[in-house]
Amino acid sequence: MTTLPDLELSDAQAAHAVVDVLVVGLRPGAAPGGGDSTGDSDEPVAPVLVGAQDVDAAFSGELASLLALTGATGKAEEVVKVPTRGAVTAPVLLAVGLGPESAPTGLQGGPDVAEQVRRASGAATRALPTTATTVGTTLSGIDLAAAVAGTVLGAYSFTEYRTAADGPARSVYFLGSSQGSGGAPERERATLADAAMTARAVCAARDLINTPPNDLYPAEFARRATELAEAVGLGVEVLDDEALAAGGFGGVLGVGGGSSRPPRMVRLTHTHPDATRTVALVGKGITFDTGGISIKPAANMDHMTSDMSGAACVIAATCLAAELGLAVNVTATVPMAENMPSGTAYRPGDVLTMYGGKTVEVLNTDAEGRLILADAIVRACEDSPDYLVETSTLTGAQLVALGARTAGIMGQDAFRDRVTAAAASVGEGAWAMPMPEELRGDLDSRVADIANVTNHRFGGMLAAGLFLREFVADDVPWAHVDVAGPAFNTGGAHGYTPRGGTGMPVRTLAAVLADVAAHG
Repeated sequence: MTTLPDLELSDAQAAHAVVDVLVVGLRPGAAPGGGDSTGDSDEPVAPVLVGAQDVDAAFSGELASLLALTGATGKAEEVVKVPTRGAVTAPVLLAVGLGPESAPTGLQGGPDVAEQVRRASGAATRALPTTATTVGTTLSGIDLAAAVAGTVLGAYSFTEYRTAADGPARSVYFLGSSQGSGGAPERERATLADAAMTARAVCAARDLINTPPNDLYPAEFARRATELAEAVGLGVEVLDDEALAAGGFGGVLGVGGGSSRPPRMVRLTHTHPDATRTVALVGKGITFDTGGISIKPAANMDHMTSDMSGAACVIAATCLAAELGLAVNVTATVPMAENMPSGTAYRPGDVLTMYGGKTVEVLNTDAEGRLILADAIVRACEDSPDYLVETSTLTGAQLVALGARTAGIMGQDAFRDRVTAAAASVGEGAWAMPMPEELRGDLDSRVADIANVTNHRFGGMLAAGLFLREFVADDVPWAHVDVAGPAFNTGGAHGYTPRGGTGMPVRTLAAVLADVAAHG
């Protein structure tokens, strides 16, 4: 749906690159007495140009000083555009801030240069003049993979439902590669290709998330998932409502029973001849969530078009595993349902018999995601995976605890921490969370094996993790990634993150799969 730029490696000198816009990176300059220009000094300080020495030489070594006159400081994601007046071949120079070299960009407390490059590349791409069709960037000289990811993700715009014409088709040249006269080295080609495939998988998830629910209901979601999966050679199984009933998937059927558009469950399979491990992925696919009988307030209910983000990301990540040829077997189990109030909707007080036989008392029909996930987790564990990762927009409590950009990760401690480290490695905010045993008793039911919510509002994210744990096989290391906030950006665009669907945590899932492929 989204037009993304063509990507090319180039060994052209930046000053002589034949492009409409040349992108360079800046860092804050050193202020008098130490520190940087983001400190308390009132004295203007010129930013520091990162790399691109030939561009600076073309401006007689005064480019940073000239940019300072426009107000450029080099702070993170700051963008300044200036005409070059013939000093370099490109008519427009776009300088983007990377932020201080020592500034932390993630939750681990240290600087992450790759994430700085991703964010700067995204900010630069979003700020390109509408007339620019060719772009050269020197940020690839700092980190090629990060520059590619930031450029592709920053270029994303969901325009399927707009009548206005799309922006221009663009070609982006990553300058300063070492390809020489004999062509780009295989390592750089592979870096660009892998980074581009990963970023485009994120964009595929974003497209699914941003598609409105009148056009993305369970059957259509299953069709699109099948189309994506078959295009990369995945095995596909789709269970319709009759097959779900025959199989005893009481959670999916209960949640989906109030809609005129019945539920589905999609199973995708990636196998590799050299794989020694299998990872099960599970994603929540509520194509729209009204809350059911426990109906949500009207304000911001439109955001619930994103309640299938976990499913979209699992589908995209499984397809990506096949595209990258990762030596790990992957099974994806994706339940899809629409949670609607009607005469056939499930009710508070109902008891559902889940796949596998465990019973759940429904105290709140707006805690529906955990019900469809329970069915899917039990089914996924039947394949005896070595690991299981589930992701979902599960609880508003995640937003309360961690905000809109940081996922909460729960599960078996060692594997939870491994998944959290994978998220940090790709710049997706995440934090390991506990599952306090004392909260488990609050899920005890009056009539069934377990209730779907506690009788209080404290530790809601953690209680949801405890609920899901009940359905994971005892011998399977697992992690639950709650992306209720990070999956859908309701504010303004920032870095390489647009408004709407973000595609988080596709890159985290891909990093986990690559880690398992490499280390078991």
